[in-house]
Amino acid sequence: MESMDEQFEKTVAVRLKTLRAERGLTLDQLAELSGVSRAMISRVERGEASPTAALLARLCSALGVSLSVFFATAGKEASPLARRADQPVWRDPESGYLRRVVSPGGLGARVDVVEVEFPAGAEVRFPGQQASRNQSQHVWLFDGEMELTVGETVHRLSAGDCLFMNVGDVHGFRNTTDKSARYAVIIDLGHR
Repeated sequence: MESMDEQFEKTVAVRLKTLRAERGLTLDQLAELSGVSRAMISRVERGEASPTAALLARLCSALGVSLSVFFATAGKEASPLARRADQPVWRDPESGYLRRVVSPGGLGARVDVVEVEFPAGAEVRFPGQQASRNQSQHVWLFDGEMELTVGETVHRLSAGDCLFMNVGDVHGFRNTTDKSARYAVIIDLGHR
């Protein structure tokens, strides 16, 4: 029987290959746009490697899609209602953070809503991505505490705080406490 991780790797493999083909990009072109090696992209597309949050964010940025769009179920009939049981969930293999796409997909909305559970002591670092400059987001912390590095500034958030930023300026999320944090990310995808 196939594990959830193996199913996820296959889903990511098919989705990445499909998006790359839809854009007419070769492996070399996607590697150049994303800063991810051709060999790693090939391994992900074959389902041999599970991408980290940072790697997947770089690939999505180069493909011009948000993580929410990436995880949207292709071919599924669009509905204005996204039941919790049907919302795509992904766990970052490196940090352990759990990402749930809350927004109904396939409706052409400019905004995505994502729920994240961020483990105690976890950290995710992102290089600034020029391709994400047209996207902005709010991070609204429900439970716990976090540090977000946006540009050169480190913001410390407590429960109830909300931080607005340009997606291209986000460099890191960090939970320095011994308790998990839970937050929503509301992403304005910009012009589509």
